[in-house]
Amino acid sequence: MARIAGVNIPTQKRVEIALTYIHGIGRTMASSICRQVGIPQERRVNELTDDEVARIRESIDRDYVVEGDLRRNVAMNVKRLMDLGCYRGLRHRKGLPVRGQGTKTNARTRKGPARPIAGKKKVTK
Repeated sequence: MARIAGVNIPTQKRVEIALTYIHGIGRTMASSICRQVGIPQERRVNELTDDEVARIRESIDRDYVVEGDLRRNVAMNVKRLMDLGCYRGLRHRKGLPVRGQGTKTNARTRKGPARPIAGKKKVTK
């Protein structure tokens, strides 16, 4: 099992797909990494040599921010917004949608499960 950027990537999948298991690497970035390193698209992870795995690991470490560092950067950016007290920071603090979505009916993912309001009856028609 190949271990890249602290993540065990699946051995039976194609290299391009397996690299997407690393946080911060999507399909486009994975295909560009394969192109840089010179690995054909149809190659599977279990067919890679140790040298090729080392070249992939080196390329990712040199050119991209992934996994723990990326998560830390995102958390610091959100924390900075919250400390500033700007509109986006306040939305993060209250657990509401940040990017302008309405909250009257939807936004359950951000707000959590609906809580009943005492004394309010459901309207039936």
